[in-house]
Amino acid sequence: MAPSTPLLAVRGSEGFYMVTGPPSFTENTTLQRDFGKNCKVFAFSKDGTLFAWCNGEKVNIVNVASTELLHSFDLPKAVCLEFSPKNNVLATWQAYTTAKDGTAGMPNLQLYDVKTGKCLKSFIQKKMQNWCPCWADDESISARIVNNEVHFFENNSFDTIANKLHLQKVNDFVLSPGPQPSKVSVYVPGSKGAPSFVRLYQYPNFGGPQSALANKSFFKADKATMLWNNKATAVLVIASTEVDKTGASYYGEQTLHYIATNGESAVVQLPKNGPIYDVVWNPNSTEFCAVYGFMPAKATVFNLKCDPLFDFGTGPRNAAYYSSPGHILVLAGFGNLRGQMEVWDVKNYKLISKPLASDSTYFAWCPDGEHFVTATCAPRLRVGNGYKIWHYTGSVLHKCEVPPNAEIWQVSWQPFLDGTFPAKAVTYQAVPSELPSSELKVAPAYRPPALRNKPITSSKLHEEEPPQNMKPQPGNGDKPLSKMALKNQRKHEAKKAAKQEAKTDGNHESTPSPALQNVPCNTLPSVTSGDPEVDKKIKNLKKKLKAIEQLKDQAATGKQLEKNQLEKIQKEAALLKELEDLELGS
Repeated sequence: MAPSTPLLAVRGSEGFYMVTGPPSFTENTTLQRDFGKNCKVFAFSKDGTLFAWCNGEKVNIVNVASTELLHSFDLPKAVCLEFSPKNNVLATWQAYTTAKDGTAGMPNLQLYDVKTGKCLKSFIQKKMQNWCPCWADDESISARIVNNEVHFFENNSFDTIANKLHLQKVNDFVLSPGPQPSKVSVYVPGSKGAPSFVRLYQYPNFGGPQSALANKSFFKADKATMLWNNKATAVLVIASTEVDKTGASYYGEQTLHYIATNGESAVVQLPKNGPIYDVVWNPNSTEFCAVYGFMPAKATVFNLKCDPLFDFGTGPRNAAYYSSPGHILVLAGFGNLRGQMEVWDVKNYKLISKPLASDSTYFAWCPDGEHFVTATCAPRLRVGNGYKIWHYTGSVLHKCEVPPNAEIWQVSWQPFLDGTFPAKAVTYQAVPSELPSSELKVAPAYRPPALRNKPITSSKLHEEEPPQNMKPQPGNGDKPLSKMALKNQRKHEAKKAAKQEAKTDGNHESTPSPALQNVPCNTLPSVTSGDPEVDKKIKNLKKKLKAIEQLKDQAATGKQLEKNQLEKIQKEAALLKELEDLELGS
């Protein structure tokens, strides 16, 4: 039987409603639109069969296919909803409040049995961060953080703590996806000079550091984001600091670490300095993509050995999204960037399309792996709210813009289980659409009237780097390279660099010295005058000249020098003359 068409749920100031996905794009009439303006949150179950929302009065659960109302809970202030993986439990959270006399407030985290509607357990959860318990995919275990411990429950029995993982100041944890045995990654921030660390455990073996599957320690980490791959064989850790003490970045400093369940770990070497904007696993669990570096940012795909597989060059981007089958990758620049997207065929590393979604604040792939939605939502942007549904070839198939006085707060695709939609062959021909194309159109640069009739001189603030298979090769024109050619090219360049380095080291001593004025101070011949005082002066002069050479190198790379450093460079000629006089006199 053919899979159902995914629905798109939309929530805003005009209530919430659902739109039937491609190819019809009509409002779904079986589930009536809720016109209330107080719809605070909604959520689909993991398989998309159930839907829950809070309308400001109650939390309702319906069956999506039959639109039957299953349960209604009196929770008018609920702001977070989440279903467990097997649809057995609905978790709800509302802001924690204390009584006027300062006594403890009522429990604000409720766990409901979806079948019976009974409240299984209530907890006090003061912070919205990590509010929801984490479940294994089969719901055999669930867990939540309580002070310095991670509490584990089995088979949704929340009255009994089945196991505890005690770690001083534990800050975060993530359960692995996939079948049993479940694994858990935990993050503990450093304190008093001790490093931060991430450890991987296999449930229920929590007998201390020796029982950990892997352990990775690192400094410079105020917080960490942990990302499991789908096969639960490795975790990527983005460690970040709030402040970059070197002053190079306003956004702090980030490093990327790889930790495998077999105990292997590594720091992922990123070729360009700057922030790490996004890291995402390919659903096949064998590679991951990182977007990083000062703008224009680089994007690179790495394998499980943390070796680069493909470099997409530089561009205005800060996010990466793999389709559910993992055969298409979208690189995009949203938020404070102009919304340029690059759609790539992952298998052949070939650019499919380059559409533009201006002012977008949200992106999500449709479960069918062929379409995606971009949206402009409040409160990030309160004007021009709306959404577009695209085909990955760059065609806009459906567009919705709300009136100027209305807002959209949230859009979300109805999920489907993995494998529901089989992957189709990638096509490069744009599919037909009645809506105008949104290909990126580069506006010409402004030229003042006095220069408009003169030849154009090209000047760029940033020299953008093309993808590695589109770089022109000597004698090869601009023809893109195949995967094997890229591999051979990397090997050839590595051998060439090694030979050059060995040659440089071997000829370092035998290199003839040029004129004294052009010689760096570290290559000047050693001269002994026989007078210790003169030798000392010569040594100090050479030290000053070496420092001047280093300053000149820094200036050549574009670094802004201080006033006293510029004054040092101006003294070079006088120092060379003094050095020459001392050596001739000796």
